[in-house]
Amino acid sequence: MAIKRYGAAMDATIVNAYKSNLTARGTGSNTGLADIVEVFSIYGRESTGSQELSRFLMKFPVADITIDRAAGSIPASGSVSFYLRVFNAVHSKTVPRSFTLAVSAVSRSWQEGIGLDLENYKDETAGNEGVNWMSASNTAAWTSVGGDYITSSGYHYSQDFSTGLEDISIDISQLVEMWMDGTQVNYGVGIRLSSSYEAYHSSSTGQDAGAIIHNPSGSTTSYFTKRFFASGSQYFFKAPVIEARWDSTIKDDRGNFYYSSSLAPAADNLNTIYLYNYIRGRLVDIPGPSTGEILLSLYSGSSNNSTPSGSKLILYDGNTNITGGWVSTGIYSASVATTASSTPLTKLFDVWHSGATEYATGSIIPETLSAAQTVSKPTYYLNITNLRNSYRADEIARFNLYTRNKYWSPTIYTVADAHPDSTSISSASYTVYRTIDAYNAIPYGTGSDLHTMMSYDVSGNYFDFDMANLESGYEYAFKFAFYDNDLKSWSEQSKVFKFRVEDYEY
Repeated sequence: MAIKRYGAAMDATIVNAYKSNLTARGTGSNTGLADIVEVFSIYGRESTGSQELSRFLMKFPVADITIDRAAGSIPASGSVSFYLRVFNAVHSKTVPRSFTLAVSAVSRSWQEGIGLDLENYKDETAGNEGVNWMSASNTAAWTSVGGDYITSSGYHYSQDFSTGLEDISIDISQLVEMWMDGTQVNYGVGIRLSSSYEAYHSSSTGQDAGAIIHNPSGSTTSYFTKRFFASGSQYFFKAPVIEARWDSTIKDDRGNFYYSSSLAPAADNLNTIYLYNYIRGRLVDIPGPSTGEILLSLYSGSSNNSTPSGSKLILYDGNTNITGGWVSTGIYSASVATTASSTPLTKLFDVWHSGATEYATGSIIPETLSAAQTVSKPTYYLNITNLRNSYRADEIARFNLYTRNKYWSPTIYTVADAHPDSTSISSASYTVYRTIDAYNAIPYGTGSDLHTMMSYDVSGNYFDFDMANLESGYEYAFKFAFYDNDLKSWSEQSKVFKFRVEDYEY
């Protein structure tokens, strides 16, 4: 699992815009229960130089992220990215183009409220609970009208918009980590047009004038109106979230182990193999090495290749031991290279140990590299061998992908019941879409975070997926893409694997 979403706990739009009569402003209005939030700037509607602004606030359940990290569901700081994702809402009004939104940490607590009216601003807080343009709550005014924000580095972000129809997608990892470690109290974020796009107003005092913000570097062009779905949206995939993304891949070369060769650069002569310490069905750290170092040695086999035999093999660096280490609970890895003798061994045995204490022994079928005389462009046959028809919405499922060359052809020397081993694809990614409307629920994550990349081991490729990322009651489909090193691009495979996500009952 390498993607997890945390929905907004509260949100609200705040405005200093005029009501429909163009005499009173909606500065006391609250929209905490509206299913839409919006941001806009209107210049000169009521009179020459008049300023009308809209901003919105959002707060997320960071305590839930902290709990998941403690439980091991979210990686440690530095190994995970947190993205603020807020989704565009299509509407009939004019949509602004070519602008920048600012996202800043809010510096004080605020109340969501129960208002709904985003048109006439009739839902006044009037001393009742709820945030508005002038007050963070029914007991405390903002220090600065329109909200109190921290704009220093790490607390402040921005995103440029071209067509005006884009979603918000900003990496706010540094801010989330500060919320989690207590460096900054989680009051959420405020989202607004950056100051150069909010309406111009120059106060003679150099200070805000009542509900009007002093903004001498502002714009005399209006930006009306950009809307997003709020946490109350009826659309599952449109509600705002903080999305945790990380690369959880394990690339175990036990089934893809090659002898060192002058044909390959040094990095490609290294094989990384893993040890998985399952005790009574669960991964457990080995008491000796625990979360520290562990040693790996290679041996040749006995006469029938059933057990390790003889002395430790001398490895590429002249040593007989390779130092490996702890990866995660119960999982250890080491990278090793060894050169084939004049008569290459057909089987190697890997022994994991610490001093004289041996913890586990495995086996490896090594291969030798050879150059080809033709360009290889394989076509693959794919199958998820453990795919079910349906999954519970609270389930995290592991999917095993069997892959082989579609045109594999055994020789006349191959016994009749032989079957090809699964081919491990070193760079493979998945996507998930809803079949009823082809909505892309989980896009390919092949950028900097690699959060939809697949692991592999001796049995082939696999990945874990949290069904909570999908709305229950619908059918979905997996598709896969493999990276083509020759073309320097991703090649999507044609095979589709369908399944349903169902509601669950305890």
